[in-house]
Amino acid sequence: MDVIPAIDLLAGRCVRLYQGDYARSQVFSNNPVDVARQWFDQGATRLHVVDLDGAKAGQPINTKTIEAIVRAVPMSVQVGGGLRNRGGVAQLLDIGVQQVILGTAAVEDHPLVEQLCAEFPGKIMVGIDARNGRVATRGWLETSEILAVDLAGQMAQLGVAAIIYTDIHRDGTLSGPNRDALRELAQGLSIPTIASGGVSSITDLLSLLALEPLGVTGAIVGRALYTGDICLKEAIQAVGSGRLQDIPPDLGFSTFA
Repeated sequence: MDVIPAIDLLAGRCVRLYQGDYARSQVFSNNPVDVARQWFDQGATRLHVVDLDGAKAGQPINTKTIEAIVRAVPMSVQVGGGLRNRGGVAQLLDIGVQQVILGTAAVEDHPLVEQLCAEFPGKIMVGIDARNGRVATRGWLETSEILAVDLAGQMAQLGVAAIIYTDIHRDGTLSGPNRDALRELAQGLSIPTIASGGVSSITDLLSLLALEPLGVTGAIVGRALYTGDICLKEAIQAVGSGRLQDIPPDLGFSTFA
């Protein structure tokens, strides 16, 4: 299972939201490129980037910063936020983004999703962000009546490469992932699921390993990395071995600087 650090971009800065609330954002760095380099130096092979400005605007906003990140680190970078047409998707893929993440478009425009999956095979992921099991859209500002498990099944049939599932009530709270919801969603899919939201410790990450046989192939970690609750290097090693006791005692937790 991959441990995937997250960089959320708001006005060009690296921030974290609390339960998806833009009014409760916390700035962790004014230089997202330096943050990306730090995660690469600690062993990350994948990076999750969200354009929060883009999610609100309905089109990519932080493209220059994203391009700088892609050029700075030899990692697979996946990006979401405001991707609601072919132009935005193609723009990000052209600058070297490995995979793009559709959110609102997955709810509102199934023909577009199907078209993009056919044109860019393996490059299209869908982010399903849910409140109480129902899908939220437009930068988490609206909640639909669509059940997350139903949307995931529809997206798998359209050919998306993977589903990223976020429990909004847990995002940024360090309260642990919603394993029951992840299990329900993953067991009905033939494509990979990536967990997101609430991961607070290496123990949380290890608990997700039980869902790996169901197709949970990765976990996105955000706030816990920035607060120092999780050291990325330790987490990657622990998840790779599957045993907490395999972490060398000389590797201490370090708060993000």
